[in-house]
Amino acid sequence: MIRVQAGISFALSEAKGQGHCGLPRTDLAGLAEKLLEVPVELIARAMALELAEGTVTADGVGDTDCVFLTGLHQAERGIAAHLKRLASGALPWPEIDAARALPWIEQATGLTLAASQAGAVRLALRSKVLVITGGPGVGKTTLVNAILRILAAKGTRLLLCAPTGRAAKRMTEAMGVEARTIHRRLLESDPATAGFKRSDENPLACDLLVIDESSMVDVPLMQSLLKAVPGAAALLIVGDIDQLPSVGPGQVLADIIGSGAVPVVRLTEVFRQAAQSRIITSAHRINEVRLPDLSAPEGETDFCFVRAEEPEQAGARIVELVRHRIPRRFGLDPIRDIQVLCPMNRGGVGARALNIELQAALNGAGAPKVERFGWTFAPGDKVMQVENDYDKEVWNGDIGRIEAVDPEEGEVTIDFEGRSVVFGLGELDTVVPACAATIHKAQGSEYPAVVIPVMTQHYAMLQRNLLYTGVTRGRKLVVLVGQRKAIAIAVRNVAGRRRWTKFAEWLAAA
Repeated sequence: MIRVQAGISFALSEAKGQGHCGLPRTDLAGLAEKLLEVPVELIARAMALELAEGTVTADGVGDTDCVFLTGLHQAERGIAAHLKRLASGALPWPEIDAARALPWIEQATGLTLAASQAGAVRLALRSKVLVITGGPGVGKTTLVNAILRILAAKGTRLLLCAPTGRAAKRMTEAMGVEARTIHRRLLESDPATAGFKRSDENPLACDLLVIDESSMVDVPLMQSLLKAVPGAAALLIVGDIDQLPSVGPGQVLADIIGSGAVPVVRLTEVFRQAAQSRIITSAHRINEVRLPDLSAPEGETDFCFVRAEEPEQAGARIVELVRHRIPRRFGLDPIRDIQVLCPMNRGGVGARALNIELQAALNGAGAPKVERFGWTFAPGDKVMQVENDYDKEVWNGDIGRIEAVDPEEGEVTIDFEGRSVVFGLGELDTVVPACAATIHKAQGSEYPAVVIPVMTQHYAMLQRNLLYTGVTRGRKLVVLVGQRKAIAIAVRNVAGRRRWTKFAEWLAAA
C-alpha cells in the first residue's frame, strides 16, 4: 500500500512538472493505474489514505472533483488571501489629481500619451492592485514609466523586480530605476533554508512593488513574493498574457486576469513607430490567428523566413545563419548575440542536436575540454543553468559563458552577467550548452537576434503562444527556419494544455 500511496504523490508531482497544481480525480486514478499496474480498487484505498494523511487535498475546480498536492493547494489559496489583503487597504500615496499629473508627465517626458494610456494612468493612481498586459509595441513601458515618475514625484518608495537577471536589467534600462531579480536581490535567497530572508516577518520596504514579466512567475514564487509585500503597499503586475505560462506550476497572471477580481488594463493599440517593425507586426498577426508575412522582404528587414523542408536541411541552414550570414550582415557576435530557440529539446532540429552542431561550429577549437553528463564543456561556450541553486545564487534559465576549465582542479568557472561562479565537475549536471535552447527556457529574456526552427516534427509543441513567445524574444532580428505548413499549424493551434488550478476561483470569491 505504501508503494501505491507513493505512486499517487509521484503522479501529482509529474503533473506539477506539466504546470498543474492538481488533477481531476479520474485522471489521477487513471495515471496512477498506468504507472503502478495495480487494480483500481487499491488506488482508491491508497488515495483515501493520502487524503487522510494530508499529503494531498481534495477540492473542486468548477464542477470537476480534483486532487491537489497540499503544498500547492495552500499556496494558491495563500496568493488569493494576500491579494485580497493588499487590495482592501488605503492607497499608500496621497490623492493625486490626474488632470494635473497627466500634462505634467507629458511635459516631463516629451511624450503624448494615447487615450488608452492616459486612462490607464488615471486607474493606476487610484488602484491598490492593478494588472497591465499587452503585447510588443503597445506602450507598456511608456505607461509604466509615466506611472512611476508621477508616484516618485509624490515621494512614493518604489521597488521594481523581474524573474530573470536579463529581464531585470532590461527593466532598469527602460525605467531608469534599479530593478531586482526576484530570487536573489529582492527576496534575498537564503542557502541555509533554501528559502528567502524576506517574508511577512521581514517585509520589503516599499510603497509600491512592480512585478515585470509576471507571466513567468509560478505559484510557489508568487506566494513567497506576496508574503513579503507589506499590507500598506500597492502592487502593479505587468506582463503579456498571450505568452507561455510559467515553467513551474500554475498560471498566476492568467488566473488573476480571468478572476475578474482585480482591475486590468489591456493595451492593444500598436504605435506607429513600433508598427514599422516586422517582428512586432508578425507577433500581432500570430496572436490574431493570421499567418505572418513569409514572403521575401525588399531591402533590410528585422523578420524573415528561410524555407527548409527536411530536418537535415533546416539544421544546416541554421548553422550557416548563426555562423556566417547573420554576423556578416548585422555585425553580431554569433555566440553572445544570436540565440537559437526551439519548440522542443528532442529531434534533429531540437535544442539538444542543434547545440552539438553549433558548439562544434562556433567554438570547436575551445580548450581544454571536459566531458560530463553527456556534454562537452570548453572556455568560450555559452551555457544555461537548468535548476535553481541557492548556494551559488544562480537560477533556472540563467545564461552564462564559460571563462575557464581546470581539469586538474576539477573546476569550471562560468561568468553569469559579470559574476564568476565556480562549479565542480560533478556539479555540471545542472548546466547545459545554450547556443540553442527551448522557447520555454527563453521566457523573460530578449536577444539581439533569434533563429527559430519550425518543423512538422515539432507537431506536439506547435502552439500559438509558443511561436508568439519565441518571436517576441528577438530585438533586432527574428528568422523562422522550416516549413510554411508547420508555421500555419502553430498559428491555428490556440490551446496549450489546460492547467488545473484553483486560484482564479478563490480570487473571484474573495
